[in-house]
Amino acid sequence: MPALAIRCHRLVKRYSPEVLAVDGLDLEVERGECFGLLGPNGAGKTTTIEVLEGLLPPTSGDVEVLGQRWAHDARSLREKLGITLQETHLPERLTVLEVVRLFRALYRSGRRPEEVLDLVSLGEKARAYQRTLSGGQKQRLAVACALVGDPELLFLDEPTTGLDPQSRRQLWEVIASFRRDGRTVLLTTHYMDEAERLCDRVAIVDRGKLIALGTPKELIARVAGAEVVELAPADGLSLSALGELPGVQGARREADGIHLTVDRAHVAIPALLAFVEARGKALTRLATHSATLEDVFVTLTGRHLRD
Repeated sequence: MPALAIRCHRLVKRYSPEVLAVDGLDLEVERGECFGLLGPNGAGKTTTIEVLEGLLPPTSGDVEVLGQRWAHDARSLREKLGITLQETHLPERLTVLEVVRLFRALYRSGRRPEEVLDLVSLGEKARAYQRTLSGGQKQRLAVACALVGDPELLFLDEPTTGLDPQSRRQLWEVIASFRRDGRTVLLTTHYMDEAERLCDRVAIVDRGKLIALGTPKELIARVAGAEVVELAPADGLSLSALGELPGVQGARREADGIHLTVDRAHVAIPALLAFVEARGKALTRLATHSATLEDVFVTLTGRHLRD
């Protein structure tokens, strides 16, 4: 059994001479891990996943999924994958149980539909028509359809976008349960807290290229520093001068003021206050928070994930 669930080497996907969606991407996803693929809209995340899922052919590059290739092993691969797309349109005139039974019929082996509905907390909705479900319930039903074939590898493309906090947590538990069975998850998300909670490793992509790879903690420590200091107002304060203060790793302007990434807050904050006072300025806001993947992303790309 191959150690890698996914391997792509120099993956390129070009839609036209002018549109290059994926630009020489290298990725390796180990079996049994939850791997996050992060990036802004247009970064190439969905295109990459659709190539890995066999929905799109690559323009060039080498792709292996579970040690197999779509050109030769398509039937075998489809039996081993579960897929949840950004938008899933299911038959509205079927009940929830009938929808899952329909998907189960596509596989030679798999799990009992009733068991899968219980797993995603939809057992009590088995007889309800799909069209009567809430947005969160419909998303959990889509995940149930992806799980009913008992896949080895689960692709989840922004599975919790638009869901309320309770529905998000329910899906998180479904993903965690799948992982506890030793299965593999490839996840894209616009929620950094979700990536930090679920993912063993994350890859940050921008404009079709890989720009950072590691565990959430590694990336935060390596890129964003230990903490972020937020201050306002920002008028008349030089970013370059702030970035040179003791304990400060970087400075950037945000809509609410200036954010400093720091590795020694106890050194940086006194230096910051002295800097501001020496220039005759007065702060109306000074706050700190532990650095997150969002800070990593902004530091690397200059954009927020949900921009």
